[in-house]
Amino acid sequence: MSQLTAEQWERYARQIGPGVLSRDGQERLSQATVFISRIGGMGGPAAMALAMAGVGSIIFAHGGRLISPDLNRQVLGSEDGLDQPRAPQFAARLQSINRFVTVEAIDREPDDEEATALARRSDVVLSSAPTFAERLRLNRAAVLAGVPLIDAAQWGMSGTLIAVQPGTTACLRCIYPRDPEFEEPFPVVGGISTAIGGLAALEAIKVLAHTGEPLFGRLWLIDAYRGQSSIVALTRDPQCPCCGGLGIGEETGGSA
Repeated sequence: MSQLTAEQWERYARQIGPGVLSRDGQERLSQATVFISRIGGMGGPAAMALAMAGVGSIIFAHGGRLISPDLNRQVLGSEDGLDQPRAPQFAARLQSINRFVTVEAIDREPDDEEATALARRSDVVLSSAPTFAERLRLNRAAVLAGVPLIDAAQWGMSGTLIAVQPGTTACLRCIYPRDPEFEEPFPVVGGISTAIGGLAALEAIKVLAHTGEPLFGRLWLIDAYRGQSSIVALTRDPQCPCCGGLGIGEETGGSA
């Protein structure tokens, strides 16, 4: 028997059909949990798309107070929320989008231990963190938890998207064996943030609903400044210090 109400089926009717989601896929989506860190320029649009699609539970981590420079890209914020903590207002905005979705807000960036614990509660980890150190932390958490990772990044008018299946495809550390140079704060236009965030949410939906072809094992490079994009196949490093101990297809947790 369906766990969704008639009102929920009506809400999601436009995304069910050939080439989109099956009814079983929508059920899986409604029972899933996604952990997002953070929900600013990319994570905010991603969280909104997941809420609208009917993901059952969204856990997000984002600390600090909203400042004026955030508002060129952080769609969950507003003028009224300036100088106020981000997490409560972002959670309220998400909850207002879909009352059928459970939203849990964490008002800080989690450390290694907490990130891993949150990943183990989730079916997908969506990383939209601004620093490479945070991205690696979320990558490690997803690998330890054995759940898929969607990694989204941006700079200027460009962005990248990676999907990781721990034990099967290259993880973020495989791709970057050494930390690249990092510039903070970096320039970014809100349009690319929204585009990459939306695509990251779509990857998570595909994974959770068992539909389409997720981006596992590939890197999507989007250069919106030049109007170009490319997809590059990735090779897993069997000696990777993060995921090298996992066998092909081996997972340690998750239920997606």
